[in-house]
Amino acid sequence: MPRVVLTHAVTDVEAWASHKAERVAFFEDFASDVVDYLPTDGGTTVAVSANVHNMDGMLAALETPEAKAIEESHGVIEPISSYVEGQ
Repeated sequence: MPRVVLTHAVTDVEAWASHKAERVAFFEDFASDVVDYLPTDGGTTVAVSANVHNMDGMLAALETPEAKAIEESHGVIEPISSYVEGQ
């Protein structure tokens, strides 16, 4: 099960962080151990990592209107970069 990291900017870091439970609920069908990372430099780039057990399902879900609505309500600024743990 690969660990995946997603990074992106947000409009407000504190507001984004307050939506943790909603992010976990969104990813729970595809991944476990969802972890948020906040910037230490005062910037607005955040990260989320998770152990993904259904990569195809997660990638498809990220393109749905539901995901786009969540991103907008959380203040996500495109683009979203993704990284997969190397072996």
